[in-house]
Amino acid sequence: MYASGEYLFAIVTLVLFSLGIYVFTNPRTYAHRYIFPGVAGMAIFIVFPMLYTVYISFTNYSGTNLLTLERTQNYLLSLNYQTDGGSYDFSLHKGEGDRYYIALQSEADPEKIFVSHRVELLTKKEMTAGRIRPADLPMVDSGVDMRPATKLPDAPAEPIRTVVQLRDHLSSIKLNLPDNVYLSMNGLRKFSALKSVYTKLEDGALVNGTIIISDSDTLLNNKTGKLLRPNYNTGFYQHVDESNKFVGERVPPGFTVGVGWKNYLRVMTDKGIQGPFLQIFVWTVIFAGSSVALTLALGMVLASLVQWEHLKGKAVYRVLLILPYAVPAFISILVFKGLFNQNFGEINLALDSLFGVKPEWFTDPTLAKAMVLIVNTWLGYPYMMILCMGLLKSIPEDLYEASAMDGSGPIGNFFKITVPLLMKPLTPLLIASFAFNFNNFVLILLLTKGDPNIVEATTPAGHTDLLVSYTYRIAFEGSGQDYGLASAIAALIFIMVGALAILNLKLTKAES
Repeated sequence: MYASGEYLFAIVTLVLFSLGIYVFTNPRTYAHRYIFPGVAGMAIFIVFPMLYTVYISFTNYSGTNLLTLERTQNYLLSLNYQTDGGSYDFSLHKGEGDRYYIALQSEADPEKIFVSHRVELLTKKEMTAGRIRPADLPMVDSGVDMRPATKLPDAPAEPIRTVVQLRDHLSSIKLNLPDNVYLSMNGLRKFSALKSVYTKLEDGALVNGTIIISDSDTLLNNKTGKLLRPNYNTGFYQHVDESNKFVGERVPPGFTVGVGWKNYLRVMTDKGIQGPFLQIFVWTVIFAGSSVALTLALGMVLASLVQWEHLKGKAVYRVLLILPYAVPAFISILVFKGLFNQNFGEINLALDSLFGVKPEWFTDPTLAKAMVLIVNTWLGYPYMMILCMGLLKSIPEDLYEASAMDGSGPIGNFFKITVPLLMKPLTPLLIASFAFNFNNFVLILLLTKGDPNIVEATTPAGHTDLLVSYTYRIAFEGSGQDYGLASAIAALIFIMVGALAILNLKLTKAES
């Protein structure tokens, strides 16, 4: 991890690994070894990802700004363009041992042929095995001289497979023609006179008669003679004028820089983000609250019915009503997606034959939200029903008998005895259910994918999106893939759900 530049991951791994060794080898920490795996798992899968997400929210990390400044600079320095030195077809010819002849034949004049002396070429596997370091290759092979020849070597040309195996080594070679033209590999069968598009300037370099005071990151465009410097406000290299002001277009790829509270301010001030965010936030709260209310109401009523002593075949009804809980949720969601199909779904076919209407479940925002609530109620009511069935056993029968003597019927008993006595123990579970539905990503992804889209939004956003699916779409859909903005929204969601968790703990303590 450290070697690949992932310093934060390396530090976390080292700290946890060291703590693990200490806890499991020190007699004084014997008791802690039982809880250490859980604490370490929480640190790896909850604390660290959240802290890393918060860190990303303060950067411009996105699909266009993925690299570090160093990697962006190395990429720009690796770019080449073809000069007037010409282009040559090349072929490899086997010599003695592991040595080869490199032959060049001009594209413009086939009679113009150059052949090298015998050179040793290594495969990538041989280079990584230690015979020669790749970093040393340009220094070792920078001076392969080519001499004029009247014909190609007698040995047959090596197949393209051999060229591919030796490509890493061949890419590092500079071929020197007699007229001081230097050629570099430009494809599997071609060497061309190439020159770097950009050159890194050192402090005090002379450019167009002017001494450049460089910050070691200044690049010179060899084609245009213009200077480029990293713009730490945008995360891109840009051309600068004589007064060192940034001008012209950004030069991709971009690099990651800190942007402070910019992403959070975008959520609050950018109309194309603020409007959809608030709209989706309100819908998320309504969806979570309505899901809890509907599943609780349906589950409590059904639990009361299947517990009714005069009902025959209660065991069969219990099994049938719990079946939706046994079927994997993604299967049920996909089945409902087919049932609600606007053209061929059974629900619309029945409505069309009975009432002559075919609702646009997936294109009308109101109907789409109603469909999501219907499906989620079907998925969630068995859980509430099971909870209520267990809690109903704890209600004394004397209360119902006394109520019956006062002339109250089943409906009155339900609202005056059953509901009040069930609500108190159910409250913490209802808060947990609200938090779960607040982040019910799978339902939205499989059923509607957030559609229909919000037209005025500048980021991917839909009328049925929840905050969690909205965050996912910002991060992984569209050309921008704005991970920084998505992380800022994820941090806000974390605060909201965290507040619900704290409320849940307080209510739980109050109950105990």
